[in-house]
Amino acid sequence: MAVAFDFQGYIQLFLIWLISTIIVRVILTRNRKKNGHQNLLPSPPSLPIIGHLHLISSLPHQSFHSLSSRYGSIMQIYLGSLPCVVVTTPEIAKEFLKTHETTFINRFKSSAVHYLSYGSKGFLFAPYGSFWKFMKKLCMSELLGQRTLDQLLLLRKQETLRFLRVLQKKGEAGEAMDVGAELLSLTNSVISRMTMSVTCCEEGGNGDDAEVMRKMVKDTAELAGKFNVSDFIWLFKNWDLQGMNKRLKGILDRFDSMIERVIKEHELARKKRKEEGESDERGRVRDLLDILLEIYEDKRNDEIELSRENIKAFILDLFMAGTDTSAITIEWAFAELINNPHVMKKARQEIDSVTRRNRIIEESDLPNLPYLRAIVKETLRLHPPAPLLGRQSTEISNVCGYEIPSKSLLFINLWSMGRDPKIWENPLEFRPERFIEERQLDVRGQYFQLMPFGTGRRVCPGASLALQIVPSNLAAMIQCFEWKVDGVVSMEEKPGMTVPRAHPLICVPVPRFNVLPSIDSV
Repeated sequence: MAVAFDFQGYIQLFLIWLISTIIVRVILTRNRKKNGHQNLLPSPPSLPIIGHLHLISSLPHQSFHSLSSRYGSIMQIYLGSLPCVVVTTPEIAKEFLKTHETTFINRFKSSAVHYLSYGSKGFLFAPYGSFWKFMKKLCMSELLGQRTLDQLLLLRKQETLRFLRVLQKKGEAGEAMDVGAELLSLTNSVISRMTMSVTCCEEGGNGDDAEVMRKMVKDTAELAGKFNVSDFIWLFKNWDLQGMNKRLKGILDRFDSMIERVIKEHELARKKRKEEGESDERGRVRDLLDILLEIYEDKRNDEIELSRENIKAFILDLFMAGTDTSAITIEWAFAELINNPHVMKKARQEIDSVTRRNRIIEESDLPNLPYLRAIVKETLRLHPPAPLLGRQSTEISNVCGYEIPSKSLLFINLWSMGRDPKIWENPLEFRPERFIEERQLDVRGQYFQLMPFGTGRRVCPGASLALQIVPSNLAAMIQCFEWKVDGVVSMEEKPGMTVPRAHPLICVPVPRFNVLPSIDSV
């Protein structure tokens, strides 16, 4: 979880409170020491009411990184009234996420996330329990299992080719393009077709749906990652000082209207097939909404009963977890390749050797592209799309000799770990070769120095999908085009729930092939 703290404008509002309550904090601290709590976590000096918010910038992972250089690899901070533990080393992260996994298995839900998930009816932020276990099992066996991903492969290939044709047209016209915007359209289209068979493209389908989904992803990432006073300052718990509620309602209303219509269309199609005696499995590929509706309509299921809101919240989860993050990762990787042309050249040579330059690269080629996969790992090391892995404790615990209060937030700073010279040699250098030398180092959470998809029971169930979408589309961009860009690409970050690039990546794609195959031929 990453939260953008745009808080400087509120400091003045609290000055009176700070002055009037500072004595109270001093007294409480003295009493705490008198009661024998001497083994306290290292912590910067805090202020009453706001805690350490005055030390946190709009890029909290960078602020935590700076603070950890002074206060160590495990420290405590207060975000308003919420105690938080920040960890920056794999060894300590393992203590929290493996040894004490059940205590730190839940995610923190902000008021924005709670509202956008239909009152916490989704899977992504659901508390550990029977519903979460059922949905995790469903994800791994049905929704995001390899069998389903294989059945939906054709859809992904078609959207990749559609994306390449857009790039080819721009290249032939000598037109510069915003790489990040086009990548977000691509990932939105892939997830839209896989989840609900909605085509989000200019050449066909419902353009209104496409625009709703693109805007929803952008706005949701912004609001879910924006600092909300009521989440952290107990005094304003029930206030909407920033006017976020109106914007949240607008986002959810637009999404709900669209998804309700799509669900009804699926229900009518299912009813028609039943009336005609047609099996759902015969001659057609079910999308993820089809699978969810089958479970929803099957009242014989004795494990859990899905509600309509559960389905809608889960679809929204897929868009939030599967579109923005994948697009951001591809864009960061591409920016690194432009700034490191020798890496781009080596990757292109590997791709050309596999395809013989007579066909477009495919997902089935990925096992034969070790250097490309190393580029993706190196990108995830330096630019994890969610730089802070967040959890919230369910009870008081003792970790590494420190007492951690119940309801404490835990932040594992993945961004810091990726830049730690004690873990990585020359950590700021973009060098994919390190993952050729250490082939066994995976990104699925087994190794705590690199876990962009989380780890343990709470590992992202969409990791397999992401590790097909990201490298295959990155490879296609490398294979099919040369890229013209002015100067060195900036690597500055922008605040949000995920961490995109601060500045658009503007390039001119120069086609390496005269003709791409038609979409219908795929």
